[in-house]
Amino acid sequence: MSDIQLVNIEKRIGNAVVLTGVNADFTYGKIIGLRGINGSGKTMLLRIIAGLIRPTAGSVSIDGLCLGKDIEFPPSIGLLIENPAFLNTYTGFENLRILASIKKVVKEDEIQSLLDTVGLGKSIDKRYKKYSLGMKQRLGIAAAIMEKPKIVLLDEPTNALDANGIKLLHDIIIKEKERGAAVIVACHDAGFLNTIADEIYCMELGKIVQHILDPRSKEDI
Repeated sequence: MSDIQLVNIEKRIGNAVVLTGVNADFTYGKIIGLRGINGSGKTMLLRIIAGLIRPTAGSVSIDGLCLGKDIEFPPSIGLLIENPAFLNTYTGFENLRILASIKKVVKEDEIQSLLDTVGLGKSIDKRYKKYSLGMKQRLGIAAAIMEKPKIVLLDEPTNALDANGIKLLHDIIIKEKERGAAVIVACHDAGFLNTIADEIYCMELGKIVQHILDPRSKEDI
């Protein structure tokens, strides 16, 4: 059995069919891309994997345990879905420290090191409300990987990032893979996914229309 298994996922909201017939298998130690335009169902699928929303039909299993039956949420997960949101009057460091206080597995020196990793180390005293959009995105990425989760979900992580930020993001995602995480990246940027993903699921209108097993071997996807 795969580490993360999606079987016949369907999601309806009212009369609208958001996802239908979605089957996918995700493995730890791999980077999996979800590619598609806005409205293709990528974000909804990430929410379902995270346990934030239940599918109308079908099942999600994490290490053989069914979400919504055996477990409510994946036991080890970090996520950046849509726009990151933090407390405006606190610094990035303080925001991460508050999050870290829940499970108490991350130390303050590790938070500082993480801010350096995402390129925010020199802005340690700046309050979140003064952050640019790119800085907010970097802090969201930091929060997603902070506790070294087994599953990392990133929704359009290149949004608002400059070239340097995208290079940092690329390196971070590779390191997450190398430590054994399953990194699922939803992105409309085909070029970024082609260079980083081990496999790509292409989505259109709530369906998986193509599963590319080796993106880097293809010149034009």
